[in-house]
Amino acid sequence: MDLSSRYEEYIRCLNQRELSRLSSYVGNDVVHNGKQLGLAGYQAMLAANYEEIPDLHFHVDLLVIQPPFVAAILHFDCHPTARFLGIEINGRHVIFNENVFYRYSEGKIQEVRSVIDKQRIEDMIHQRCE
Repeated sequence: MDLSSRYEEYIRCLNQRELSRLSSYVGNDVVHNGKQLGLAGYQAMLAANYEEIPDLHFHVDLLVIQPPFVAAILHFDCHPTARFLGIEINGRHVIFNENVFYRYSEGKIQEVRSVIDKQRIEDMIHQRCE
């Protein structure tokens, strides 16, 4: 199976919140932003995201494949319930992107490097407060 199809399946898994299937897509020793999380830690991170953002949905805006790497711009349109990235959101509507790079090995994600557009969120919240 090609990496594009594999990645699309991973995103479907995330959007269906089927964390029990995550091991089909993510390696046991996965690293996230330089931190060794392992599969259990990665699952816990996602579970916390779902709790903090009940309407979390991953939408792929751009996908670039250069094996063994996958790069994506993910788009989010959601309502975090409390603090998110250190910002008091408290259920307000935010829209932001995440730029994320994955390294695959043996058909699974082994490394994730992610940057969220926090400035866009801060700008949205600030504009609504004025």
